[in-house]
Order: sequence, then structure tokens, then C-alpha cells
Amino acid sequence: MRILHSDPRLSWPGSVSLEQTDSFTRPWRIPFSRKTLFHPQLLEKASKSAGVRIAFGSSTTRIAGKFHRIETENPKLNLCVDGKLFETIDLTDATEFSCAGLPSGDKRLELWLPQFADFFLEHLEIDDNASLAVQQDDRPRWITYGSSITHCRSAQSPTLTWPAIVARDQDLNLTSLGFGGECHLDIQIARLIRDLPADAISICAGINIYGRGSLSARSFAQNLIASVEIIREKHPDTPLLLISPIYGCERETNPNACSMTLADYRAQVRETAELFQKLGDSHLHYLDGLELFGESLAQHLPDNLHPSAEGYQIMGENFLKLGSPLIHK
Repeated sequence: MRILHSDPRLSWPGSVSLEQTDSFTRPWRIPFSRKTLFHPQLLEKASKSAGVRIAFGSSTTRIAGKFHRIETENPKLNLCVDGKLFETIDLTDATEFSCAGLPSGDKRLELWLPQFADFFLEHLEIDDNASLAVQQDDRPRWITYGSSITHCRSAQSPTLTWPAIVARDQDLNLTSLGFGGECHLDIQIARLIRDLPADAISICAGINIYGRGSLSARSFAQNLIASVEIIREKHPDTPLLLISPIYGCERETNPNACSMTLADYRAQVRETAELFQKLGDSHLHYLDGLELFGESLAQHLPDNLHPSAEGYQIMGENFLKLGSPLIHK
């Protein structure tokens, strides 16, 4: 049985909006209809499918699909059945995929899309007599916002990004707003997070801002404060975790174009969290990025900036120990 890309029984958790034409559906992580209001460099990363899944309920024992060829290097697709990883499929140079041998009976199916690829679905196929139903997802919603270190390009597959590791372990409905190179505390992103449903929110800010020199000692904390204030307009009591940058090698002590080190940005994230806590925000918490991924793990930073595939798994495990208790408070 062929399922068109636009079939309403398919849901797209992790996406913010969908671009739909007669021939394809493409998920976006910003509102597609208002994309001209976002910076073009941010748009390039917001079109990537990090954390996005195609989900539905079915009794099928086979699933196949057709999609536009992916230009990104080494794209992987993960199929999860009732929350458990069933198969990892390499989509390199492909326009179709298939997977057989699924367990019989009704089950929840999730296709985790390649985290660093634009994905254009044309159609899916399942067994001719199989059921097909919208998959209701009542799990707590977690939004995490960050840089390439949240986007996790070098993770081995979509379910092995650190946010996916955490979400799957804690049974959370993930929306990953990891934008490689583009976490600059854009006010449009704060407004987006404000307007999305959320049961937990985390923000990891500083590394892109250090690298681009996009915010200074005068403006960085103020932009972070403004972002929190905007989010709090509709999420006044939602657990909100501010995470400072992970270990950054020479960036720790080398001043950037704004005469700030990565350690300076880290201190301002901590101080911002303390300001809100002193004002009575008992639902706002702070996590030191050095506890999440410190100097002792530098061997897992092959370019002295981004964790390796193994590094992202370690980061996910560390977040489960250190961050998850805070976003569940």
C-alpha cells in the first residue's frame, strides 16, 4: 500500500513546520511560511532534519520509501519500533529505502531522518492489508536549542546525537533546535521557543557567539536575558536549563574579536542563571558545560571543537546524569 507524503496519518514530530508541494513533503525547524524573517545562514541549517521523525502506527511487517537524493555525506535513517532501534539504513546515493521483517501486530513506527540533510519525502509503502493510524504522542515535550554541538553532524546516526540519546532514554518528545554555526541568540528563535508547546527547555549558548564575535561583553548576557524573558512569557514555570559551552581547547583562554574568551562567555551564562534565580525563578537551572564535556575528554574533539561520534555518545550519557534531573524538576 502506497502512502503519499501528504497523508494526514503521518506525523512529523521534531519539525516546526512542513513545506508541501504536489510531489514532496519537507520538514523545517522554523515556521516555513515566515522563513524570510530568519537570517539566510540560519535557514540553511533549519532546513536540516535533526531530531525530526516520521511517525505513524501500523501493523505492517515491511516499510519502504522514496525520497529525493541526499547530497550530504553519509546520511543515515533509523527505524524505531515501539521506541526501540530496529534498523539503521544508509541512504548514500539512494532515492529509495526498504526494511522488512518487522514484528507483526500494531506498533509505533518512527523513522528518524538524517540529522544533517534536507529530506524530501515522496511516498512510503507498507503491507497492502496493514493498518495505518495517526500516532498520538503524549510524551513530555523537550526543546533543546544550541549550536553544531547540539546539531551533532558527526554522530553515527540520527538516534546517536546527544539530544536523541537523552530523549529516547527519558521517553521525551524531542524538538532539536541545534543549528550548526547559527546559535546566536536570535530573538526570532526565542519567540519560536516561546510559541511551541514544551514541558522542558534547554539552551546551550556561547560557542558560535565566541567564534563569530557576534555578541560582546556588553550584549551577550543581555541577549540571553531577553531570550529567557521572551520564553517565560508563555512558559513561566517550565523547567528551563541554561548550559554554558563545553570545553573549547585554545578558545578557553584566547580572546575573540570582542576580546572575550570562551571562559568569559561561560561565566556570563552562569551569572545570568544566578540573576534569574535571585529574582525567584525556581524553575531555571544552570549546567556548567565543563561538567558535561570537560578538558579530560579533549581526545574526543578531533578538530578541537566538535565531539566525535563517540564524544557525542559520552555527552548524551553525561547529560542523562547531570542535565536530565534538572529539566525534570
